[in-house]
This record gives sequence, structure tokens and C-alpha cells, in this order.
Amino acid sequence: QGTHVVLSREFLPGDTAIMVPRVGEGRVMFAIPWQGHTLVGTTDSPIPAASLEPRPLEEEIDFLLRTAGRYLRRVPGRRDVLSAFTGIRPLVGPRQTRVTAAISRDHTIHVDPAGLVTTTGGKWTTYRRMAEETVDRIARLAGLPARPCVTPSLRIHGFDADAARHGALAGYGADAPAIAALAEREPALGERLHGELTSIATEVVWAARHEMARTVEDVLARRLRALFLNARAAIEAAPRVA
Repeated sequence: QGTHVVLSREFLPGDTAIMVPRVGEGRVMFAIPWQGHTLVGTTDSPIPAASLEPRPLEEEIDFLLRTAGRYLRRVPGRRDVLSAFTGIRPLVGPRQTRVTAAISRDHTIHVDPAGLVTTTGGKWTTYRRMAEETVDRIARLAGLPARPCVTPSLRIHGFDADAARHGALAGYGADAPAIAALAEREPALGERLHGELTSIATEVVWAARHEMARTVEDVLARRLRALFLNARAAIEAAPRVA
């Protein structure tokens, strides 16, 4: 598993990220300006099994704070952590290894004798390439004609060549004007959910009506990212979101 912590913007002012390629046992440390905050990662801890709600280990958080403190404007402490979250990575490698950081992050496509195609390994940042190579392999097995992949430049819902003009709603792209109009029609929905969050109440309504959000967690974590940016503020905003 890999753990990340989120700190305030003051730890990494400016728009430039930091990446340190070697910080012990093949680990990589990075600090990235993200959504008005500083995202620090990552760890590489072997776990016996995958869980639905992975949790950061205490030693992972200590490692990130201690290591990042050598490169950030000041050394962060536990009180500076606004949020921490963990992701699980499937790794394809030798059966016996003690240092998971040494295992490649590449994916593997396996075809068994019955023709079942299995893609495993990889990570989020390579998901599109993984999908393209999997479809290409299946097409060859099925004897289908080769066709160029269209997803590298496929415009998805919300595409807007000048999304920045929408300000705080830029992430919604072409949907931003509709969200802004909703806030104008109902001024109460134009208010911020919490003093330490930039999201407004209209975004909650939009998520429920147009983005299939069904729970408070859907909205706070997966639509607004508030839970990842500032866990305490997100918890305090939860009753209003509900």
C-alpha cells in the first residue's frame, strides 16, 4: 500500500512540485501543489490482504513527515496533517521478495489456454495504456482487424478548451455555467459548505442530480475531494451535505 498526507499550501508555496527519487529502500518522495494544498507521498508497505477501507500505518505517516521536512519550507508535524489516505497497488513480481519498492509497477497481460485474458498490476496513472494494450491483445486473439486507438485524444463529457474561465468551478468544464446558474437561482446554495473548504452547496445538489452521488461520502470524497483535502472540515460539513 501507498500512503499520502495532505498539508496546507504554506509548506510548498508556488506551482512547482518536488520529486526525490531515492529516500531509502527504493522509495520515491514527492510533494505536489494540489487543489490549494500540498500533497506528500508516498510509501511502499507490503500488506497481507487487500481491504475495502485501507488505513495509513503510523510508521508511514511518521516517515512521510520526517522525510518531507528535509525539503519543504518547514518541518511538518502531526498537527499539520489535514488528511491522510492510502491506496493499494497490485504488484506483479517474484514470489519471494522483501523489498516491494524494487518490484516493477508495469502491468502484465496473461492469456490462459482457455483464452481468458487477465490484466493485472499497473496503476491509475497508466490505466488508459493498460486498457489499450488489453483491447489490442483481445482483438488479435479474436482475429479482428487492427484499428488505431482513439482514447488518447477522445473528448469526454465536460470538455472545455478554456475551463479556467470558470474560476472555482473550472473542474466541471462545460457544466460549470449550469452549476453557477443554479447558485444564482437559489442564493443559499451559493454559500460555502465550510470556512476551510472552497466547495459550495450547489455542487452537492449537482452531484446528486447529475453525477449519481448517493451518499454523503460519495459527495465529500469522490465529487468534492473535501475528505482528502481536509478531513476535519469535511466531517463538520457532513450534516449540511446530508
